[in-house]
Amino acid sequence: MHALPRTSAHTCAVRCPDRRAAVDARRLPRSAWDLPDPALAPAGEDLIGVGADLAPSTVMAAYARGLFPMDVGGDGQLGWWSPDPRGVLPLDRLHVSRSLRVASRRFQTTIDMSFGEVIAACASQRRSHGWITPAFQAAYGDLHALGIAHSVEVWRDSELVGGLYGVEIGGLFAGESMFHRSRDASKVALVALVEALGGAAGAREGRVLDIQWATPHLESLGAIAIGRDDYLRRLGAAVQCDPVLATD
Repeated sequence: MHALPRTSAHTCAVRCPDRRAAVDARRLPRSAWDLPDPALAPAGEDLIGVGADLAPSTVMAAYARGLFPMDVGGDGQLGWWSPDPRGVLPLDRLHVSRSLRVASRRFQTTIDMSFGEVIAACASQRRSHGWITPAFQAAYGDLHALGIAHSVEVWRDSELVGGLYGVEIGGLFAGESMFHRSRDASKVALVALVEALGGAAGAREGRVLDIQWATPHLESLGAIAIGRDDYLRRLGAAVQCDPVLATD
């Protein structure tokens, strides 16, 4: 269960023009930790490791391995999770209802324009089951500075009313959290993300949009649940792809 020290990580999305070029997540220094292998975890067990740290190299090594960090039981203990089954949203299965298309006309979307505001809104103490601590906000802020963590913002009359954030490693986008202050705003953010990830012809091939758990809310948009072995197989192919949100 423990991570051990190693003996010797209809809307139009507008990109923020001054965002830094991404560091290749596959070339970060090796983590100082031996993270658990989800392929060896018992079926149906979601939490498979505790400990380690939130350094960029550790977090990116975890995502590439099929893990993501989240507190355990709200007690501040760092856990490494690999849900079985795992929620994914196939980019070619996105379902946008007629009502959502109509509602989306009220909003504008951007990418990486206000990452700090988005993660702060996702971390708001007013939300139930909050787990995004200041340490998590700082860690993902570091990943954003490296061009690896990204946000989608949803605006209405210049007010931030929804959004999401996550990390991109090759062809994997691991969604972490979303929020809304206006009805349908988080759904609009997800639609904008899917369009950004797979808008070009053939760009969707081999890519994975990881949503951790397939909730009814996300299933209404086309999310499905797949077994851990299937997820790890898809992940192995996805991380070999080039990222699409990174700037040149």
